[in-house]
Amino acid sequence: MKPRLQQKYEEEVRPALQEKRGYANPHQIPRLEKIVIHMGVPSSAEKTALEEAMRDLAAITGRKPVVDKARKSVSNFKIRRGMSIGCHVTLRRAVMYEFLDRLIAAALPRIRDFRGLSPRGFDGRGNYSFGVEDQTIFPEIDLDKVTRHQGMDITLVTTAPTDEEALDLLKLMGMPIAEKK
Repeated sequence: MKPRLQQKYEEEVRPALQEKRGYANPHQIPRLEKIVIHMGVPSSAEKTALEEAMRDLAAITGRKPVVDKARKSVSNFKIRRGMSIGCHVTLRRAVMYEFLDRLIAAALPRIRDFRGLSPRGFDGRGNYSFGVEDQTIFPEIDLDKVTRHQGMDITLVTTAPTDEEALDLLKLMGMPIAEKK
């Protein structure tokens, strides 16, 4: 059975985008390709910080995170080449749609004074990135086991060639992106 958001994309969003933009070829219609969730861990943090970040990210996504290592030494940040500096998970296909559905329906509304995501998070190539300051907005996280609050960066990678097309796609999918001022 397909996730709810994937069915919505196939039955409602694709036809609406094709009608609005006038795509001749169905392969031109933008779609969500993958979602990358990254948690950076400061090098000055205690030794268990990376394990806790990996545990929380695994609970949120349902996938085992990959450890990110520093590519080169940076003395100002007290980072040496090969040090563990964070972890990330890449979600695709059905798991991606399920995570996006939970993010839109359960996690983002739990942010205090939430008025929508910034429309300035696009990179010029149709990808959208935003940060979440605290992992406890996700209902999968047990608040009793959280020892330190950890933020994360979430990137939605689309096949849209422009930011306007990606904005249309994400708004039709239900992302709460605020209006430009």
